[in-house]
Amino acid sequence: MSKRTVVKLDALEEALTFAVPGEAEAWVCRDTGAMLWHSAYTDDSGPLPEDIHDASHYVPVPDKHDLGLGKPLAVEFARIHLPECEEQVYGIFARRGAYARFKALLERHQQLDTWHRWEEAQTRQALRNWCADNDMEVAD
Repeated sequence: MSKRTVVKLDALEEALTFAVPGEAEAWVCRDTGAMLWHSAYTDDSGPLPEDIHDASHYVPVPDKHDLGLGKPLAVEFARIHLPECEEQVYGIFARRGAYARFKALLERHQQLDTWHRWEEAQTRQALRNWCADNDMEVAD
């Protein structure tokens, strides 16, 4: 049986924030659990290994959309914490600039801090699930 890759949760959260489709990518090295980074806008991270796309060695870090952490998460939060605003949240996310309007709604209802704590917990759980699906172990 092969050794499972151990990934630090904080590093994975940072990589998730960094990974933006079409702009920046991050990978987990299966051998070390280290993060590798690449951005279209900077070469600060140095050259990537030639086999970066070999899934047996490197796993691409998903973006928030891949993990269902965008609109679906906001709608679920509204359903649970602000059920009277659920339809309004659907409307907010039907146009550009949704997060600014969503956070303004949360501020009006004094739920912004609750949202931040809930979003962090949901993100961490989604990353734990992603690691399990990719045969990796999370170190907190």
